[in-house]
Amino acid sequence: MNRITNLPSTNELQKIDAAHHIHPFSDMAELNEQGSRVIVKGNGIYLYDNDGAKFVDAMSGLWCVNIGYGRTELADVAAKQMKELPFYNTFFGTTHPPVVALSEKIASVAPTHLNHVFFSSSGSEANDTNIRLVRHYWASYGKPNKKIIISRLNAYHGSSLGSASLGGMKSMHSQGGMPIPDILHINQPYWYAEGADISPDEFGVLRAKELENKILEVGAEQIAAFIAEPIQGAGGVIIPPETYWPEIQRICSEHSILLIADEVICGFGRTGNWFGSDTLSIKPDIMTIAKGLSSGYQPIGGSIVSDSIVSVLEAQGGEFYHGYTYSGHPVAAAVAMENIRILQEEKIIETVRDKTAPYLKKKWADLATHPLVGEARSLGMLGALELSPAPKIRAPFKAQEGTIGLITRNICIKNGLIMRHVYDKMIISPPLIINEEEIDNLVSLVWKCLDESFSKIEEDGLMQIGTRQIKY
Repeated sequence: MNRITNLPSTNELQKIDAAHHIHPFSDMAELNEQGSRVIVKGNGIYLYDNDGAKFVDAMSGLWCVNIGYGRTELADVAAKQMKELPFYNTFFGTTHPPVVALSEKIASVAPTHLNHVFFSSSGSEANDTNIRLVRHYWASYGKPNKKIIISRLNAYHGSSLGSASLGGMKSMHSQGGMPIPDILHINQPYWYAEGADISPDEFGVLRAKELENKILEVGAEQIAAFIAEPIQGAGGVIIPPETYWPEIQRICSEHSILLIADEVICGFGRTGNWFGSDTLSIKPDIMTIAKGLSSGYQPIGGSIVSDSIVSVLEAQGGEFYHGYTYSGHPVAAAVAMENIRILQEEKIIETVRDKTAPYLKKKWADLATHPLVGEARSLGMLGALELSPAPKIRAPFKAQEGTIGLITRNICIKNGLIMRHVYDKMIISPPLIINEEEIDNLVSLVWKCLDESFSKIEEDGLMQIGTRQIKY
Protein backbone atom coordinates (compact mmCIF):
# COMPACT_ATOMS: atom_id res chain seq x y z
CA MET A 1 0.00 0.00 0.00
CA ASN A 2 1.21 3.49 -0.86
CA ARG A 3 0.84 6.20 1.74
CA ILE A 4 -2.53 8.00 1.68
CA THR A 5 -1.29 11.38 0.45
CA ASN A 6 -4.25 13.57 1.42
CA LEU A 7 -3.53 13.05 5.12
CA PRO A 8 -1.17 15.23 7.15
CA SER A 9 2.32 13.82 7.67
CA THR A 10 2.84 11.32 10.45
CA ASN A 11 4.85 13.86 12.41
CA GLU A 12 2.05 16.44 12.16
CA LEU A 13 -0.57 13.92 13.28
CA GLN A 14 1.60 12.83 16.20
CA LYS A 15 2.03 16.42 17.36
CA ILE A 16 -1.70 17.12 17.26
CA ASP A 17 -2.40 13.79 18.96
CA ALA A 18 0.05 14.62 21.75
CA ALA A 19 -1.45 18.06 22.21
CA HIS A 20 -5.09 17.00 22.53
CA HIS A 21 -5.67 13.25 22.80
CA ILE A 22 -5.52 11.32 26.10
CA HIS A 23 -4.96 7.64 25.26
CA PRO A 24 -6.35 4.66 27.19
CA PHE A 25 -3.89 2.67 29.32
CA SER A 26 -0.93 4.89 28.44
CA ASP A 27 1.79 6.86 30.15
CA MET A 28 1.05 10.26 28.60
CA ALA A 29 4.57 11.67 28.86
CA GLU A 30 6.21 8.53 27.49
CA LEU A 31 3.75 8.14 24.61
CA ASN A 32 3.94 11.79 23.61
CA GLU A 33 7.71 11.63 23.58
CA GLN A 34 7.89 8.62 21.27
CA GLY A 35 4.82 9.48 19.17
CA SER A 36 1.76 7.39 18.46
CA ARG A 37 1.64 4.83 15.68
CA VAL A 38 -0.80 6.27 13.13
CA ILE A 39 -2.99 3.54 11.60
CA VAL A 40 -4.95 4.65 8.54
CA LYS A 41 -6.31 1.54 6.80
CA GLY A 42 -7.29 -2.07 7.38
CA ASN A 43 -7.96 -4.94 4.99
CA GLY A 44 -8.55 -8.56 5.94
CA ILE A 45 -6.03 -9.40 8.69
CA TYR A 46 -3.73 -6.50 7.78
CA LEU A 47 -3.28 -2.93 8.97
CA TYR A 48 -1.38 -0.07 7.33
CA ASP A 49 0.14 2.98 8.96
CA ASN A 50 0.41 6.51 7.65
CA ASP A 51 3.83 5.82 6.16
CA GLY A 52 2.64 2.75 4.22
CA ALA A 53 4.04 0.04 6.53
CA LYS A 54 2.00 -3.17 6.60
CA PHE A 55 1.25 -5.18 9.77
CA VAL A 56 -0.29 -8.57 10.46
CA ASP A 57 -2.87 -7.73 13.12
CA ALA A 58 -2.60 -10.80 15.29
CA MET A 59 -4.77 -9.13 17.96
CA SER A 60 -7.89 -8.33 15.87
CA GLY A 61 -7.68 -4.75 17.06
CA LEU A 62 -8.62 -5.31 20.69
CA TRP A 63 -9.77 -8.95 20.36
CA CYS A 64 -12.75 -7.79 18.32
CA VAL A 65 -12.38 -7.62 14.51
CA ASN A 66 -13.61 -11.19 14.06
CA ILE A 67 -14.64 -10.90 10.41
CA GLY A 68 -11.57 -8.86 9.49
CA TYR A 69 -11.14 -5.33 8.17
CA GLY A 70 -12.69 -3.82 5.07
CA ARG A 71 -16.11 -5.47 4.99
CA THR A 72 -18.07 -2.87 3.07
CA GLU A 73 -21.35 -4.67 3.79
CA LEU A 74 -21.25 -3.34 7.35
CA ALA A 75 -20.53 0.19 6.14
CA ASP A 76 -23.46 -0.03 3.72
CA VAL A 77 -25.84 -1.24 6.43
CA ALA A 78 -24.70 1.54 8.76
CA ALA A 79 -25.23 4.19 6.07
CA LYS A 80 -28.70 2.86 5.24
CA GLN A 81 -29.75 2.81 8.88
CA MET A 82 -28.38 6.32 9.47
CA LYS A 83 -30.59 7.62 6.67
CA GLU A 84 -33.69 5.86 8.00
CA LEU A 85 -33.31 6.24 11.77
CA PRO A 86 -29.88 7.38 12.97
CA PHE A 87 -30.91 7.27 16.62
CA TYR A 88 -33.76 6.70 18.96
CA ASN A 89 -33.72 5.42 22.52
CA THR A 90 -35.35 2.30 23.91
CA PHE A 91 -36.62 3.99 27.08
CA PHE A 92 -40.28 4.76 27.87
CA GLY A 93 -41.86 1.77 26.19
CA THR A 94 -40.23 2.37 22.81
CA THR A 95 -38.41 0.03 20.45
CA HIS A 96 -37.29 -0.05 16.80
CA PRO A 97 -36.80 -2.79 14.16
CA PRO A 98 -32.98 -3.14 14.38
CA VAL A 99 -32.97 -3.82 18.12
CA VAL A 100 -35.96 -6.17 17.84
CA ALA A 101 -34.22 -8.18 15.12
CA LEU A 102 -30.89 -8.26 16.93
CA SER A 103 -32.45 -9.39 20.21
CA GLU A 104 -34.12 -12.31 18.44
CA LYS A 105 -30.94 -13.18 16.53
CA ILE A 106 -28.75 -13.20 19.66
CA ALA A 107 -31.26 -15.45 21.42
CA SER A 108 -31.13 -17.84 18.46
CA VAL A 109 -27.35 -18.34 18.68
CA ALA A 110 -27.04 -18.23 22.49
CA PRO A 111 -27.54 -21.29 24.71
CA THR A 112 -31.21 -22.26 24.74
CA HIS A 113 -31.93 -20.96 28.27
CA LEU A 114 -30.62 -17.46 27.46
CA ASN A 115 -33.27 -15.54 25.54
CA HIS A 116 -33.23 -11.94 26.78
CA VAL A 117 -30.74 -9.13 26.10
CA PHE A 118 -30.07 -5.85 27.93
CA PHE A 119 -27.99 -3.71 25.56
CA SER A 120 -25.09 -1.40 26.30
CA SER A 121 -22.30 0.19 24.27
CA SER A 122 -19.40 -1.88 25.64
CA GLY A 123 -18.39 -4.82 27.78
CA SER A 124 -17.53 -2.45 30.63
CA GLU A 125 -21.07 -1.06 30.61
CA ALA A 126 -22.53 -4.54 30.36
CA ASN A 127 -20.63 -5.72 33.42
CA ASP A 128 -21.73 -2.61 35.32
CA THR A 129 -25.26 -3.65 34.33
CA ASN A 130 -24.60 -7.14 35.65
CA ILE A 131 -23.68 -5.80 39.10
CA ARG A 132 -27.00 -4.00 39.38
CA LEU A 133 -28.98 -6.73 37.63
CA VAL A 134 -28.00 -9.60 39.91
CA ARG A 135 -28.59 -7.51 43.04
CA HIS A 136 -31.97 -6.41 41.71
CA TYR A 137 -32.80 -10.03 40.93
CA TRP A 138 -32.01 -11.29 44.42
CA ALA A 139 -33.91 -8.42 46.04
CA SER A 140 -36.89 -9.25 43.82
CA TYR A 141 -36.52 -12.89 44.82
CA GLY A 142 -36.81 -11.91 48.47
CA LYS A 143 -33.11 -12.20 49.32
CA PRO A 144 -31.84 -8.59 49.38
CA ASN A 145 -28.74 -9.51 51.41
CA LYS A 146 -27.28 -11.42 48.45
CA LYS A 147 -25.12 -8.56 47.13
CA ILE A 148 -21.53 -9.83 47.05
CA ILE A 149 -20.02 -10.74 43.69
CA ILE A 150 -16.93 -12.96 43.58
CA SER A 151 -14.42 -12.60 40.78
CA ARG A 152 -10.80 -13.67 40.20
CA LEU A 153 -7.44 -12.04 40.59
CA ASN A 154 -5.93 -11.04 37.23
CA ALA A 155 -9.38 -11.07 35.63
CA TYR A 156 -10.38 -8.28 33.27
CA HIS A 157 -14.03 -7.23 33.11
CA GLY A 158 -13.71 -3.62 31.91
CA SER A 159 -12.34 -0.31 33.09
CA SER A 160 -15.34 1.62 34.44
CA LEU A 161 -15.62 1.91 38.22
CA GLY A 162 -17.87 -1.11 38.63
CA SER A 163 -16.41 -3.36 35.93
CA ALA A 164 -12.81 -2.60 36.95
CA SER A 165 -13.77 -3.50 40.51
CA LEU A 166 -15.00 -6.85 39.23
CA GLY A 167 -11.67 -7.28 37.48
CA GLY A 168 -8.81 -8.43 39.65
CA MET A 169 -5.89 -6.34 38.42
CA LYS A 170 -4.27 -4.56 41.34
CA SER A 171 -2.63 -1.97 39.11
CA MET A 172 -6.10 -0.79 38.14
CA HIS A 173 -7.36 -0.94 41.72
CA SER A 174 -4.52 1.34 42.80
CA GLN A 175 -6.24 4.25 41.03
CA GLY A 176 -9.70 5.63 41.62
CA GLY A 177 -10.85 4.00 44.86
CA MET A 178 -11.44 0.44 43.71
CA PRO A 179 -12.76 -2.09 44.28
CA ILE A 180 -16.19 -0.82 45.25
CA PRO A 181 -17.82 -2.56 48.25
CA ASP A 182 -19.10 -6.13 48.08
CA ILE A 183 -16.66 -7.35 45.43
CA LEU A 184 -14.33 -10.21 46.46
CA HIS A 185 -11.62 -12.07 44.55
CA ILE A 186 -10.20 -15.58 44.54
CA ASN A 187 -7.13 -16.91 42.71
CA GLN A 188 -7.03 -17.61 38.98
CA PRO A 189 -6.60 -21.06 37.32
CA TYR A 190 -3.13 -20.22 35.97
CA TRP A 191 -1.28 -23.54 36.15
CA TYR A 192 1.90 -22.49 34.28
CA ALA A 193 2.93 -19.84 36.81
CA GLU A 194 1.08 -20.94 39.94
CA GLY A 195 0.66 -24.70 39.70
CA ALA A 196 4.09 -25.59 41.13
CA ASP A 197 4.62 -29.35 40.90
CA ILE A 198 1.02 -30.59 40.88
CA SER A 199 -0.76 -31.71 37.72
CA PRO A 200 -3.00 -29.30 35.80
CA ASP A 201 -6.05 -31.42 36.66
CA GLU A 202 -5.32 -31.32 40.38
CA PHE A 203 -4.63 -27.62 40.19
CA GLY A 204 -7.90 -26.94 38.37
CA VAL A 205 -9.92 -28.57 41.13
CA LEU A 206 -7.97 -26.78 43.87
CA ARG A 207 -8.49 -23.36 42.30
CA ALA A 208 -12.19 -24.04 41.74
CA LYS A 209 -12.61 -25.09 45.36
CA GLU A 210 -11.32 -21.66 46.40
CA LEU A 211 -14.73 -20.42 45.28
CA GLU A 212 -16.48 -22.87 47.59
CA ASN A 213 -14.17 -21.96 50.46
CA LYS A 214 -14.97 -18.27 49.96
CA ILE A 215 -18.69 -19.00 49.86
CA LEU A 216 -18.46 -20.96 53.11
CA GLU A 217 -16.36 -18.22 54.70
CA VAL A 218 -18.71 -15.37 53.77
CA GLY A 219 -22.01 -17.22 53.71
CA ALA A 220 -24.01 -18.13 50.62
CA GLU A 221 -26.87 -16.00 51.90
CA GLN A 222 -24.74 -12.93 51.13
CA ILE A 223 -23.32 -13.90 47.73
CA ALA A 224 -25.12 -12.92 44.56
CA ALA A 225 -22.87 -14.20 41.78
CA PHE A 226 -19.52 -15.43 40.53
CA ILE A 227 -18.15 -13.82 37.36
CA ALA A 228 -15.34 -15.17 35.17
CA GLU A 229 -14.10 -15.23 31.60
CA PRO A 230 -14.21 -18.74 30.08
CA ILE A 231 -10.61 -18.03 29.04
CA GLN A 232 -8.85 -15.05 30.62
CA GLY A 233 -7.89 -12.80 27.74
CA ALA A 234 -6.15 -9.64 28.91
CA GLY A 235 -4.75 -11.63 31.83
CA GLY A 236 -2.60 -13.53 29.33
CA VAL A 237 -4.81 -16.05 27.48
CA ILE A 238 -5.06 -18.27 30.53
CA ILE A 239 -6.81 -21.49 29.53
CA PRO A 240 -8.08 -23.26 32.66
CA PRO A 241 -7.42 -26.96 33.23
CA GLU A 242 -10.24 -29.22 32.05
CA THR A 243 -11.25 -29.94 35.65
CA TYR A 244 -11.86 -26.29 36.53
CA TRP A 245 -15.17 -25.31 34.97
CA PRO A 246 -17.15 -28.46 35.87
CA GLU A 247 -16.24 -27.88 39.52
CA ILE A 248 -17.13 -24.17 39.32
CA GLN A 249 -20.49 -25.10 37.79
CA ARG A 250 -21.20 -27.59 40.59
CA ILE A 251 -20.31 -25.10 43.31
CA CYS A 252 -22.49 -22.31 41.91
CA SER A 253 -25.42 -24.67 41.50
CA GLU A 254 -25.17 -26.24 44.94
CA HIS A 255 -24.86 -22.90 46.74
CA SER A 256 -27.46 -20.97 44.68
CA ILE A 257 -24.92 -18.52 43.26
CA LEU A 258 -25.57 -16.97 39.85
CA LEU A 259 -22.84 -17.67 37.29
CA ILE A 260 -21.84 -14.85 34.94
CA ALA A 261 -19.68 -15.82 31.95
CA ASP A 262 -17.87 -12.79 30.57
CA GLU A 263 -17.88 -13.63 26.86
CA VAL A 264 -16.63 -10.25 25.65
CA ILE A 265 -13.51 -11.87 24.17
CA CYS A 266 -14.60 -15.48 23.79
CA GLY A 267 -17.99 -14.79 22.21
CA PHE A 268 -19.00 -14.84 18.54
CA GLY A 269 -16.64 -17.53 17.36
CA ARG A 270 -13.34 -16.85 19.08
CA THR A 271 -13.11 -20.38 20.57
CA GLY A 272 -14.56 -22.22 17.56
CA ASN A 273 -18.15 -22.07 18.80
CA TRP A 274 -20.55 -19.19 19.17
CA PHE A 275 -19.47 -18.76 22.80
CA GLY A 276 -16.69 -19.94 25.06
CA SER A 277 -19.42 -21.37 27.27
CA ASP A 278 -20.32 -23.74 24.43
CA THR A 279 -16.69 -24.82 24.04
CA LEU A 280 -16.09 -25.36 27.76
CA SER A 281 -19.58 -26.74 28.62
CA ILE A 282 -20.49 -23.87 30.94
CA LYS A 283 -24.15 -23.09 31.69
CA PRO A 284 -24.17 -19.46 32.82
CA ASP A 285 -27.12 -17.47 34.13
CA ILE A 286 -25.85 -14.34 32.38
CA MET A 287 -23.38 -13.85 29.53
CA THR A 288 -21.59 -10.54 28.92
CA ILE A 289 -21.13 -9.76 25.23
CA ALA A 290 -19.45 -7.01 23.17
CA LYS A 291 -16.41 -6.88 20.79
CA GLY A 292 -17.14 -9.69 18.31
CA LEU A 293 -20.88 -8.87 18.39
CA SER A 294 -20.19 -6.22 15.75
CA SER A 295 -16.57 -7.20 14.98
CA GLY A 296 -15.69 -3.79 16.41
CA TYR A 297 -17.37 -1.94 13.52
CA GLN A 298 -19.77 -0.26 15.97
CA PRO A 299 -19.64 0.10 19.77
CA ILE A 300 -22.21 -2.32 21.18
CA GLY A 301 -22.41 -4.73 24.10
CA GLY A 302 -24.97 -6.41 26.28
CA SER A 303 -25.98 -8.92 28.91
CA ILE A 304 -27.77 -12.08 27.76
CA VAL A 305 -30.01 -13.10 30.65
CA SER A 306 -31.56 -16.45 31.48
CA ASP A 307 -35.26 -17.20 31.33
CA SER A 308 -35.31 -18.01 35.06
CA ILE A 309 -33.92 -14.59 36.03
CA VAL A 310 -36.30 -12.76 33.72
CA SER A 311 -39.32 -14.67 35.03
CA VAL A 312 -38.58 -13.40 38.54
CA LEU A 313 -38.05 -9.83 37.36
CA GLU A 314 -41.29 -9.90 35.40
CA ALA A 315 -43.25 -11.27 38.34
CA GLN A 316 -41.67 -9.42 41.25
CA GLY A 317 -39.10 -6.86 40.12
CA GLY A 318 -41.09 -3.81 39.09
CA GLU A 319 -39.15 -1.11 37.26
CA PHE A 320 -35.40 -1.65 36.80
CA TYR A 321 -33.96 1.84 37.23
CA HIS A 322 -31.06 1.36 34.86
CA GLY A 323 -30.17 2.09 31.24
CA TYR A 324 -27.95 3.92 28.81
CA THR A 325 -28.73 6.53 26.17
CA TYR A 326 -27.31 4.20 23.53
CA SER A 327 -28.85 0.92 24.76
CA GLY A 328 -29.82 -0.84 21.56
CA HIS A 329 -28.62 2.00 19.32
CA PRO A 330 -30.26 1.40 15.90
CA VAL A 331 -27.10 1.82 13.81
CA ALA A 332 -25.03 -0.39 16.12
CA ALA A 333 -27.81 -3.00 16.18
CA ALA A 334 -28.09 -3.04 12.39
CA VAL A 335 -24.33 -3.45 12.00
CA ALA A 336 -24.26 -6.26 14.58
CA MET A 337 -27.05 -8.04 12.66
CA GLU A 338 -25.03 -7.82 9.45
CA ASN A 339 -21.93 -9.07 11.26
CA ILE A 340 -23.82 -12.12 12.55
CA ARG A 341 -25.23 -12.74 9.07
CA ILE A 342 -21.70 -12.84 7.66
CA LEU A 343 -20.53 -15.18 10.44
CA GLN A 344 -23.42 -17.53 9.69
CA GLU A 345 -23.65 -17.43 5.90
CA GLU A 346 -19.90 -17.68 5.35
CA LYS A 347 -19.64 -20.42 8.02
CA ILE A 348 -16.73 -18.58 9.59
CA ILE A 349 -17.17 -20.15 13.03
CA GLU A 350 -17.42 -23.67 11.60
CA THR A 351 -14.24 -23.06 9.61
CA VAL A 352 -12.45 -21.94 12.76
CA ARG A 353 -13.66 -24.99 14.68
CA ASP A 354 -13.01 -27.62 12.03
CA LYS A 355 -10.08 -26.27 10.03
CA THR A 356 -8.11 -23.17 10.97
CA ALA A 357 -8.05 -23.48 14.78
CA PRO A 358 -6.70 -27.07 14.65
CA TYR A 359 -4.14 -25.90 12.09
CA LEU A 360 -3.10 -22.95 14.26
CA LYS A 361 -2.91 -25.20 17.32
CA LYS A 362 -0.43 -27.52 15.60
CA LYS A 363 1.73 -24.69 14.27
CA TRP A 364 1.57 -22.77 17.56
CA ALA A 365 2.54 -25.83 19.62
CA ASP A 366 5.76 -26.13 17.58
CA LEU A 367 6.86 -22.78 19.04
CA ALA A 368 7.36 -24.55 22.38
CA THR A 369 10.64 -25.89 20.96
CA HIS A 370 12.10 -22.39 20.79
CA PRO A 371 14.75 -21.81 23.50
CA LEU A 372 12.88 -18.72 24.73
CA VAL A 373 9.47 -20.41 25.15
CA GLY A 374 8.32 -22.18 28.31
CA GLU A 375 4.82 -22.98 27.06
CA ALA A 376 2.87 -22.48 23.83
CA ARG A 377 -0.85 -22.82 24.47
CA SER A 378 -3.86 -22.11 22.30
CA LEU A 379 -7.58 -22.69 22.00
CA GLY A 380 -9.60 -21.61 19.00
CA MET A 381 -8.20 -18.30 17.75
CA LEU A 382 -6.44 -17.49 21.02
CA GLY A 383 -2.81 -18.22 21.78
CA ALA A 384 -0.06 -17.42 24.28
CA LEU A 385 3.68 -17.94 24.62
CA GLU A 386 5.31 -17.98 28.05
CA LEU A 387 8.81 -16.50 27.72
CA SER A 388 11.42 -18.05 30.00
CA PRO A 389 15.20 -18.16 30.47
CA ALA A 390 14.88 -21.84 31.51
CA PRO A 391 11.81 -23.31 29.80
CA LYS A 392 12.11 -26.81 31.25
CA ILE A 393 11.52 -25.52 34.78
CA ARG A 394 9.04 -22.74 33.82
CA ALA A 395 11.40 -20.18 35.32
CA PRO A 396 10.73 -16.42 35.23
CA PHE A 397 13.32 -13.84 34.24
CA LYS A 398 15.36 -12.00 36.86
CA ALA A 399 14.67 -8.68 35.10
CA GLN A 400 11.64 -6.69 36.17
CA GLU A 401 8.54 -8.51 34.99
CA GLY A 402 7.48 -7.27 31.58
CA THR A 403 10.98 -6.26 30.45
CA ILE A 404 11.39 -9.26 28.15
CA GLY A 405 7.84 -9.05 26.86
CA LEU A 406 8.27 -5.39 25.94
CA ILE A 407 11.53 -6.11 24.10
CA THR A 408 9.79 -8.86 22.15
CA ARG A 409 6.70 -6.73 21.44
CA ASN A 410 8.84 -3.92 20.00
CA ILE A 411 10.74 -6.37 17.79
CA CYS A 412 7.39 -7.71 16.56
CA ILE A 413 6.24 -4.21 15.59
CA LYS A 414 9.52 -3.60 13.76
CA ASN A 415 8.90 -6.78 11.77
CA GLY A 416 5.30 -5.95 10.88
CA LEU A 417 3.57 -8.10 13.49
CA ILE A 418 1.11 -6.81 16.07
CA MET A 419 1.42 -9.29 18.94
CA ARG A 420 0.62 -8.10 22.45
CA HIS A 421 2.68 -8.67 25.55
CA VAL A 422 1.24 -9.25 29.01
CA TYR A 423 4.24 -8.99 31.31
CA ASP A 424 6.49 -11.72 29.83
CA LYS A 425 3.76 -13.49 27.90
CA MET A 426 3.16 -12.92 24.20
CA ILE A 427 -0.45 -13.33 23.13
CA ILE A 428 -2.47 -13.46 19.90
CA SER A 429 -6.13 -13.28 18.93
CA PRO A 430 -6.17 -13.04 15.12
CA PRO A 431 -9.26 -12.33 12.99
CA LEU A 432 -11.39 -15.44 12.57
CA ILE A 433 -11.07 -15.15 8.79
CA ILE A 434 -7.34 -15.92 8.85
CA ASN A 435 -6.54 -18.78 6.46
CA GLU A 436 -3.88 -21.50 6.57
CA GLU A 437 -1.43 -19.60 4.37
CA GLU A 438 -1.80 -16.53 6.59
CA ILE A 439 -1.34 -18.69 9.70
CA ASP A 440 1.92 -19.97 8.19
CA ASN A 441 3.03 -16.39 7.64
CA LEU A 442 1.98 -15.36 11.15
CA VAL A 443 3.85 -18.21 12.82
CA SER A 444 6.90 -17.63 10.61
CA LEU A 445 6.95 -14.01 11.77
CA VAL A 446 6.68 -15.15 15.38
CA TRP A 447 9.70 -17.44 14.91
CA LYS A 448 11.67 -14.57 13.42
CA CYS A 449 10.74 -12.22 16.26
CA LEU A 450 11.58 -14.81 18.92
CA ASP A 451 14.97 -15.40 17.33
CA GLU A 452 15.74 -11.68 17.29
CA SER A 453 14.45 -11.27 20.84
CA PHE A 454 16.57 -14.16 22.07
CA SER A 455 19.68 -12.55 20.56
CA LYS A 456 18.79 -9.15 22.02
CA ILE A 457 18.11 -10.57 25.48
CA GLU A 458 21.39 -12.50 25.48
CA GLU A 459 23.27 -9.45 24.21
CA ASP A 460 21.80 -7.33 27.03
CA GLY A 461 22.69 -9.92 29.68
CA LEU A 462 19.05 -10.55 30.59
CA MET A 463 18.96 -14.33 30.18
CA GLN A 464 19.00 -14.80 33.95
CA ILE A 465 16.68 -16.86 36.14
CA GLY A 466 14.65 -14.97 38.73
CA THR A 467 12.08 -15.89 41.37
CA ARG A 468 8.38 -16.00 40.70
CA GLN A 469 6.59 -12.82 41.75
CA ILE A 470 2.93 -12.89 40.81
CA LYS A 471 1.47 -9.51 39.93
CA TYR A 472 -2.10 -8.74 39.06
